[in-house]
Amino acid sequence: MSFEIELVREAKEDLKRLRKTDQVKLLDRIEKHLTHEPTRQSRSRIKRLGGVVFPPFRLRVDEFRVYYDVDEAEQKVVIYGVIRKADAEDWLARSTSRRRKHEDRSTE
Repeated sequence: MSFEIELVREAKEDLKRLRKTDQVKLLDRIEKHLTHEPTRQSRSRIKRLGGVVFPPFRLRVDEFRVYYDVDEAEQKVVIYGVIRKADAEDWLARSTSRRRKHEDRSTE
């Protein structure tokens, strides 16, 4: 069974900022690796990030990192960011922080 791929607005904007050749390569790898087994980890491509990091999965494509979550019940992969490796640590810190603030507000 294949998974539906959804890109949030920010991820679409990330892609638009890249060169066309990088866009094509990234979309091809997203399709190849995330439509059938998005949670299957490998040493070189897919990694489940530890701790309280959000989003919990990372796909490595050359100098880029694709950060995503998987909804098994809905058979959907939601991509939250397409980031250059050099910017990935800062992006993850901001993303995790935003997620915590959102969860804190929703439990009040």
